[in-house]
Amino acid sequence: MQSKNELRQMVRQRKREFSRLQLKELSLAGNQRIITSQRYREASTIMLYASLPDEVDTSLLLSHSLAEGKMVLLPKVTGETTMELRVYKKEQDLVEGAFHIMEPTGRSFTDYASIDLAVIPGMAFDTSGNRLGRGKGYYDRFLSLLPPYIYKIGVCFGFQMFDSIPSDTTDIRMNEVIQY
Repeated sequence: MQSKNELRQMVRQRKREFSRLQLKELSLAGNQRIITSQRYREASTIMLYASLPDEVDTSLLLSHSLAEGKMVLLPKVTGETTMELRVYKKEQDLVEGAFHIMEPTGRSFTDYASIDLAVIPGMAFDTSGNRLGRGKGYYDRFLSLLPPYIYKIGVCFGFQMFDSIPSDTTDIRMNEVIQY
């Protein structure tokens, strides 16, 4: 089995084979799968993320969630190893933050028990729901704070899905992984 860093390098290389437009187009079908799912339709509070150019694009999910009156939460990096959730109400609320990630300026959100659904990016996933992040551990540390009953959907492009990836006891598994 490849190491975590080898997998990250391989996935980064695969991402470079696609243009931003191609990745955005691939994202649309997967976003539709989430939007039409029962879990999404029944959710009133959703944790999403503002996508980087090489990630599954979440702009449709963000706008649709707001239009449906859902409370949308986005992560904001707050320190060397930590992030928090902020309420997102409109695109103008985003400013460039750490690692060139667009981050929300809304109020801090700590009522984690009220989150109905969390949509999580990753560098790689496997069929058991294991997730490989970018290597800093932000999501793993944050997800460990959430109650375990919160439904977590990992999202990735098909080339980011593997039969098995290395995982540690600190890695948080997804309940479901949707390939785009």
